[in-house]
Amino acid sequence: MGKKGTKKCILRNITSLITRSSWQNNMTNDQLIEALYQINAVKFGEFTLKSGNKSNIYLDLRQIVSYPDVLRAVANAIWKKICSCHFELICGVPYTALPIATCISIMHNIPMIMRRKEKKGYGTKQQIEGKFHTGQHCLIIEDVITTGGSILETAAELEESGLVIKDVALLIDREHGGKENLERKNYRVFSVFTLREIMEYLLKTEMLSQEERAIVNNLLSGNHT
Repeated sequence: MGKKGTKKCILRNITSLITRSSWQNNMTNDQLIEALYQINAVKFGEFTLKSGNKSNIYLDLRQIVSYPDVLRAVANAIWKKICSCHFELICGVPYTALPIATCISIMHNIPMIMRRKEKKGYGTKQQIEGKFHTGQHCLIIEDVITTGGSILETAAELEESGLVIKDVALLIDREHGGKENLERKNYRVFSVFTLREIMEYLLKTEMLSQEERAIVNNLLSGNHT
């Protein structure tokens, strides 16, 4: 069976794979990387990132909404990074991080607020939705960070609404300067993985095609993709 056929077979069986007891609530980081690859959240090809940079690797975390156990595992992995931080609210960067933030909110009974990406021209015209008051500490949740622009936009609007932002938690750091950009603004950044860590693990497995291995080796040799 060719690589495409193998991937399709994996995807057809992903539901049964991710509902194994060891993957439901106690998925290891290695298992999470495998799951992200299997559900096609890690893509190889030619892509243009939001930052405008070209890349041979695209992290499509929108896929996780269709796989509840993977979504739960992502939320758990992020929670482990920030559970000791002080915050009273959480806010996901629109839109991909909203399901992750919602999952954390429900699992740990933490109030959530939402930032509208587009200006609202009707009703209350509020940019920040939900119950909050001035001076509350809010944790920002993101899926992937590249330059950090979307996080900075979200932080600015939350702070304009009177909230205090100290910490940002996310799943994957592409290591394109985003973390440093946030730290220069005095935000603490907590990431579960770097892109390099994910690629290093996948390279150890038998999951990658020859073409994908070439892309990964290019990244690990020092050429950011």
